[in-house]
Amino acid sequence: MSSKSPAQRRRFLKTASAGAVGATALAAPMVSVAQTTSLRFQSTWPSKDIYHEYALDFAKKVNDMAGGRLKIEVLPSGAVVPAFQLLEAVSKGTLDGGHGVIAYHYGKNSALALWGSGPAFGMDPNMVLAWHNYGGGKELVAEIYKTLNMDVQSFLYGPMPTQPLGWFKKPVAKAEDMKGLKFRTVGLAVDVFTEMGTSVNPLPGGEIVPALDRGLIDAAEFNNASSDRLLGFPDVAKNCMLQSFHQSGEQFEILFNGPKYKGLNAELKAIIDYAVQAASADMSWKAIERNSQDYIELKKAGVKFYKTPDAILRAQLDAWDKTIAKKSAENPIFKKVLDSQKAFAERAGQWQNDYTVDFKMAYNHYFAKGGKKA
Repeated sequence: MSSKSPAQRRRFLKTASAGAVGATALAAPMVSVAQTTSLRFQSTWPSKDIYHEYALDFAKKVNDMAGGRLKIEVLPSGAVVPAFQLLEAVSKGTLDGGHGVIAYHYGKNSALALWGSGPAFGMDPNMVLAWHNYGGGKELVAEIYKTLNMDVQSFLYGPMPTQPLGWFKKPVAKAEDMKGLKFRTVGLAVDVFTEMGTSVNPLPGGEIVPALDRGLIDAAEFNNASSDRLLGFPDVAKNCMLQSFHQSGEQFEILFNGPKYKGLNAELKAIIDYAVQAASADMSWKAIERNSQDYIELKKAGVKFYKTPDAILRAQLDAWDKTIAKKSAENPIFKKVLDSQKAFAERAGQWQNDYTVDFKMAYNHYFAKGGKKA
């Protein structure tokens, strides 16, 4: 039997119990509650536009992958600033980020429009993105923003399908028909159509249809069957001219405020990077699905579609050549971007043109009137 007195035994048990509790506390893992970083974005698109939906799609991918550590909220155009003021608002921190197109910043440096306007030396939009990511374009955007004192992190993504020449009260058959028209477009397309004799008004997306309805403009382009239908173009015009070089290689831009982006840890930056890539692919697939369906609905609504005559397309190329010659003489970085694009396009375009089969031949084989059916 123990020689300890009852009082001694009680003191021993109390000390042992306290030590066990302390040991348990030391052994328990420290659980930290992750902080949520919330970012307020604005798009340059009306809330009903499919483009705003693309912005929401990107945000959802980031939010889902970040698991509560990062949350992006996207507001529609005009919620905080007008569409064309997005870049300054993001740079100053009025907004944490935004979704738009780089051509909207054309007024700050004309070279920025080269990521959207013009024939891009024969590159399609996906090839322009290839040049951007692997041919030096990304570094050139950063260089331009630095000269503008815009502290932003820019991501280009989402190759857009070729945009129509636009919506007209009556179809145009030759280049001369463009002269004197009051026409809406943006970016370097402003200079191209001005060179062709039109009177250009670079309205943001949400203002185009009201202006066309009130006769403030005679014709306008925006982008695609889905956006054009949602914005109400078929309510004010019934003729749409398809195919054009004015914006045949455009992409979207996702902007982050520089300090906010730099303050994120490496894992969250990686999530953003891969979300951009995933959203780029997803946007391309969704565009095919939705644009093709809305093209049918526009036809049902009585819209007549015409292929833009080759004479007008050639006139666009001629006007483009004159435009870029003027801009290159005025702006050294403009020429630097053009030279970079041209070098990439000459190599990549040769490969694509030589390797790519004529898909139209196969389509006509199965679906053209009188074509052979399987």
